Amino acid sequence: MKGCYCLIIEVNKNQYLKIGKKLKIDFKKGYYVYVGSAMNNLESRVKRHLSKTKKLHWHVDYLLKNNEITEVIYNLDEKVECDISQKLAKNNTFIKDFGCSDCDCESHLYYFKSKKVAIEEVKNAYSSIACPFRIGISDFS
Repeated sequence: MKGCYCLIIEVNKNQYLKIGKKLKIDFKKGYYVYVGSAMNNLESRVKRHLSKTKKLHWHVDYLLKNNEITEVIYNLDEKVECDISQKLAKNNTFIKDFGCSDCDCESHLYYFKSKKVAIEEVKNAYSSIACPFRIGISDFS
């Protein structure tokens, strides 16, 4: 199974994190949406993100070290990662240069004050590009 995913991540307190070798970011309390893709094995990639025992490799791994994924919104087959990210970038706060080193996007991480708004924005982004999506963290348990 291949596809793209949006992780809804809860940050329950303000945090200053060093991300990889270059980024140092102040994360505000709230919810973040990380947009990614897995064109080889979507299930394995999301399960890896959900795991607490992993080597820190991708930018999002550093954020997930002490924070929780509360929901996963995903699609199958199509690589729409940058399309979703660009739709989210239009009206929302993003963390510059996060998770987008292999594309031309400004970011693949977006900030929201509430989980409800984060989920609605992702659903709207998928709908605006006419891409069917699924919602379910339990799909990867």
